Amino acid sequence: MLLAYLIMLPIAITAHEFMHAYVGYRLGDPTAEREGRLTLDPRKHIDPVMTILLPLLLILSGSPVVFGAARPVPFNPYLVKGGRKGAALVALAGPLTNLALALVVGLYLRFLPFDVPLVREILENFVMLNLGFFVFNMIPFPPLDGSRVLYAFLPDSLRDLMDRIEKFGMMGIFLFLFLLYPLIRPVISQVIISLYNLIV
Repeated sequence: MLLAYLIMLPIAITAHEFMHAYVGYRLGDPTAEREGRLTLDPRKHIDPVMTILLPLLLILSGSPVVFGAARPVPFNPYLVKGGRKGAALVALAGPLTNLALALVVGLYLRFLPFDVPLVREILENFVMLNLGFFVFNMIPFPPLDGSRVLYAFLPDSLRDLMDRIEKFGMMGIFLFLFLLYPLIRPVISQVIISLYNLIV
């Protein structure tokens, strides 16, 4: 299962990041395409430390929080058609792609007979992984995708606050994971499980 996870994670992350790049490109921003990110080649999206090594170490150490990240897809919000709403669509594209992957595989498991226990378990974990990416990335905390979606509809004062939080970058994410996330983890877990039960 650990080996399967190391295969599933790059698939989920690559699809997620590619769709950020694709939607940005379709909305008029060539930044990701110029930097070689408009591709399904995992090597262009995976960060060896953040995508592979960090999650692996967290799993092996028995950490209650397992976190991984790809190289962020660059985009220029000033080139995207639709302004803030266009930028929100770019942000939304990644999590919705993970939801679509979970739906396709999950509905396959639900409606078609599948009698190979190990393969079924791997596919079930693939569904859970993608649902996890979908739900986690929709949390409206910078720089997660959900914050970009919320950003389009907030008043200027709250946008300024989110901009200040985002300046902390990955440090802000780690603080969120280890200080705030444990408080909301039961809710997040329940949402993921509910979606899984609904689909599979």
